[in-house]
Amino acid sequence: MPIPFPFSAVVAQEEMKRSLLIAAIDPSIGGVLVFGDRGTGKSTAIRGLAALLPKMRAVDCTYQCDPEASDDALCEDCRAKRAAGRTLKSRQVPVPVVDLPLGATEDRVIGALDLERALTKGEKAFEPGLLARAHRGFLYIDEVNLLEDHLVDSLLDVAASGQNLVEREGLSVRHPARFVLVGSGNPEEGELRPQLQDRFGLSVEVKTPQDLPTRMKVVRLRDAFERDPNAFVEKWKRQDGKVRRQIQKARELLPNVEVPDATLERAGELCMKLGTDGLRGELTLIRAARGLAALQGDTEVLDSHLKEVATSALRHRLRRDPLDESGSTSRVERAVAELFGE
Repeated sequence: MPIPFPFSAVVAQEEMKRSLLIAAIDPSIGGVLVFGDRGTGKSTAIRGLAALLPKMRAVDCTYQCDPEASDDALCEDCRAKRAAGRTLKSRQVPVPVVDLPLGATEDRVIGALDLERALTKGEKAFEPGLLARAHRGFLYIDEVNLLEDHLVDSLLDVAASGQNLVEREGLSVRHPARFVLVGSGNPEEGELRPQLQDRFGLSVEVKTPQDLPTRMKVVRLRDAFERDPNAFVEKWKRQDGKVRRQIQKARELLPNVEVPDATLERAGELCMKLGTDGLRGELTLIRAARGLAALQGDTEVLDSHLKEVATSALRHRLRRDPLDESGSTSRVERAVAELFGE
């Protein structure tokens, strides 16, 4: 398995790094969509974050269930064990990060009949797919805008319910599949279906650095990593450890972070000003601001937190305005400046 580039060594993509950290702290935000130029560190940052995430406690079952979860969040085997009064034995395991390749079949993604057992033993058994492997972790889709429509439909169903229902070849299986969806891509290669785009909590635009010192720093770091990956990772081990501890503390603090009515009112005013459809934008904005507050060690969500995450939470939820030629990022930034008096 290749050594991932350290997350803390990724340069000049602060919005992307912040959004990924917030999603790691509060998975209910709904994932991160990263669009931008090729070669700007999109997949590098995602794989780097996965490598430094704190380990999680999981039951030794196919779906790595949470031993503290309620019955409806467990797989059938774990529910049956708990109902029989048996202890769900667990262990510390790395957070799963699963790649969903563009060429994957629907059977590979959602699961299907285990043909080997069917042919050799005559048993009908379920072979879990990539969605099962990603439960409680991250599902990463590179070039997400090129994903085939039938796979998008499957992802939408699971992302909405947190459950994967498979009914085929005489099988009927339902299993938990809650994961943080992370997609990356280049918008020049095709647009993302609006239904899937809306499922991403945060949207980030990454661009090639335009100042010479930053470009030189990126090239030097990448070159040093490729010449001696082990030495480079060791050099950045302390910084990555600091980020890991920051994530752990933020997760512990998150349930105690308060959202005052004044902040909630500001969030509503901003979404109304931008004309976002539905209330998902406001919910995501508040959750992202709360995640950022926890990341920064604050116990109350302030206007400063809202301003910092507003663009990421709302830029992909705006209707196209034929009378306004400015991009969605500029529209959000302008609305934030007007509302907060900057």
